[in-house]
Amino acid sequence: MSTGHAHKLYRHGHSPVHRLPPHCKIAAALGFVLVVVSTPREAVWAFGLYALLLAAVAAAARVPAGFVLRRMVIEVPFVAFALLMPFLVPGERTEWLGVSLSVPGLWGAWNILAKGTLGVATSVLLASTTELRSLLLGLQRLRLPPLMVQIASFMVRYGDVIADEMRRMAIARRSRGFEARGVRHWGVLAKSAGALFIRSYERGERVHLAMLSRGYTGTMPVIDEVAASRAQWAYAAALPCSALAVCLLGWTL
Repeated sequence: MSTGHAHKLYRHGHSPVHRLPPHCKIAAALGFVLVVVSTPREAVWAFGLYALLLAAVAAAARVPAGFVLRRMVIEVPFVAFALLMPFLVPGERTEWLGVSLSVPGLWGAWNILAKGTLGVATSVLLASTTELRSLLLGLQRLRLPPLMVQIASFMVRYGDVIADEMRRMAIARRSRGFEARGVRHWGVLAKSAGALFIRSYERGERVHLAMLSRGYTGTMPVIDEVAASRAQWAYAAALPCSALAVCLLGWTL
C-alpha cells in the first residue's frame, strides 16, 4: 500500500499532531466537520471560534498559515458560486451600496463560505500532517470497506503515472506541430483522451494479472498497523469535543 513518494500536500514534521495515529486524526477531522455542518448558520460567532480551534491545531502542528492558505485555492469555484447567490436567490430583498440583494441568498452564501472554508482547512491540515500511505492505513484501521481502501490506494499510486502519460502525449502532439486553438482541434483532443483511457485500462489489466500471479485474493496485507492509546484518542478528541460544545451553545443561545 505504499505510494512510493511523498505528496506535496504533506509537510514533514515532528509535532504532537504528526505523531498521532492516522485513524485518530481521521476520526477527529470527520467529527469536527460534522459538528461544523450541524451548526446553525445564524450563529456567526461560532464559526469564528471554529477557525480559532483550527488555528490552534495548525500552531500545534507547526504548519504555517501561508502553507494552508495556498492549498485552499481549490475552494475558489465554491466561493464563486456562493457570491452569485445574493443576486439569484428569490425572496426578501435588502439594499447594500445601492445594490439589491436577496436576504436568503446572503444567508446561503455565508453558510456555504463558512462551512466550506472550515471543511477545506480541516482536510488540508489532515493531509499536511499525515502521509498518504498512513491515511490509507488509518482508513483501513477504521474498518472502511477493504475494496474502497484498495481503490484509493491504486488511485494515489497510479495518478501520477497517468499524469505522466498525459504529458508524454502532449509533448508528442507539440513535436508534430499541433496546437489546440479552437473547436476544430477538439477531435484530436478527444482521440487523445480515448487513447489515454485505453492505455490506462490496459495498464490496469496488466497490474491486476501481475497481482494475481503473486497470490492476490482480493485483500491487501496490513503493514505497520499501529494501535492508539487512550491518551492519543483523548488528544485527538479535543478538537471535535471543543467544537461540539460551541455547536451546542450555538443552538441554545
